[in-house]
Amino acid sequence: MMLDGGRDLEPGAENRRQTMAATDPDGWEPAARADWMKPQFTAGPGQIRRYGSDFAVEPATAILCDPPSWFGLRASRARGGLSNLWGSAVLPYARSDLTGWPVRAEELAPHYRAVAEFLPISGRADALEMLFPDLPMTGRVPIQPAPQAAELLRRAEDRTDALAKHGVVIGMARQAVAPGCRLCGMCLHGCPYGLIWSGRHALAQLQALPGFDYRPGDIVRSVAEDVDGAIVTLETGQELRGDRIFLAAGVLETARIVLRSQSGPGELTLRDSQHGFLPMLHRWPNRTRPDRGRFHTLPQAFAELRAADMSPHLVHAQIYSWNEHFPRDLVDNYGRVPILVPLLRGLARRLMVAQIFLHSDHSHGMTLQLAPDGRLKVGLQRNPETDAKLRAAARRLAKAFSALGLFSLPQALRIEPPGSSFHVGASLPMHHAPQAGQSDLLGRPHGWSRLHVVDASSLPAIPATTITLSVMANAHRIATNAP
Repeated sequence: MMLDGGRDLEPGAENRRQTMAATDPDGWEPAARADWMKPQFTAGPGQIRRYGSDFAVEPATAILCDPPSWFGLRASRARGGLSNLWGSAVLPYARSDLTGWPVRAEELAPHYRAVAEFLPISGRADALEMLFPDLPMTGRVPIQPAPQAAELLRRAEDRTDALAKHGVVIGMARQAVAPGCRLCGMCLHGCPYGLIWSGRHALAQLQALPGFDYRPGDIVRSVAEDVDGAIVTLETGQELRGDRIFLAAGVLETARIVLRSQSGPGELTLRDSQHGFLPMLHRWPNRTRPDRGRFHTLPQAFAELRAADMSPHLVHAQIYSWNEHFPRDLVDNYGRVPILVPLLRGLARRLMVAQIFLHSDHSHGMTLQLAPDGRLKVGLQRNPETDAKLRAAARRLAKAFSALGLFSLPQALRIEPPGSSFHVGASLPMHHAPQAGQSDLLGRPHGWSRLHVVDASSLPAIPATTITLSVMANAHRIATNAP
């Protein structure tokens, strides 16, 4: 039995999606394309829209009591959860970043492979495989990179030695995208063709299995266990019994449920992968206009920085080429003088952006407590080194990127609010000998035997590289080994 908020895309939005998907992108009218993008441009702070809808993200006040303005994380009660709006980037964790974990890299490796058998992964074998051997890319098919990204990747392949002097390895991004990408450029607004993987796809396959009971609209209030089994109490007051509970509600909802349950800890601490955006201008000429023709707007390349004098952990960066947010952001921020607007729009066609992530050891933490009304109260555990580490990483990457013909602007680094990367978890970290606020190697919080936490909450830490594949692999490991 699967209990789920189960919120779906509204019928009107689904009809618009189907209308777009019924036509090749070359047949879309400019007005239809503009209407498809407009809702994302008008979304409020912290709100992420896909398909012109808010269905995949709960308003902050639905989960949080008095949500602070600095808190960027949101919860989802949608069918497929936050995978309805993720950026599709996939990498395993580097084995060096698993040092000290209670689960060894060799124990996770077969579960990475198991997930990669059903998760569509695009990309190609390149220099990144040296750092991430647990995701072999031989035989994978890449999405055609945008023209700017293709030139960047060509230069990176030609200048591996120059990059290595700075401790940097660059390769093509790996994305969870099914074959057949139309290169319509609508990735950040919702793929009309449904090619970006979502948990909805796996759920549809499960629903086809005999005996699988899916219950959308069932919101869990708390969980418990006794000698006879596990108990789930819904917000309606209804109780459901079973043998075991596998809790994967997302880190905010999982925290709410655990804090409301028997013997729950009084406070949990979320660990974050702090991130920021580094703008860069490429010095090579555009052979074609990057804002015309066919392209995708998902991450185009990954850059990994190893700098032992700065951190024992990898710094991860995702590089984006032109998308329709670039000119809007430049004009909004610097276009107060109308005569500058054409210049800024032209500058946007030279712009590339690196989204830089830090390990949770260098990032702020966030405390979660249960408010009297059953929602969560959030507090900030400030890490005094976070901003300095992020700026240092940006400067080092900028030096490496210069060898590729990129002029970086580290002084313009935009540091984002805690939680806004959505690479967050480790609130019930696995431990060999768990105490209160920790879980065992099967994701069972201290004092529990039938409750398994299988989302990012049970990770021991949050490395800088992408989070989703590792969460899925760890969940697969727990489900495989649970009694």
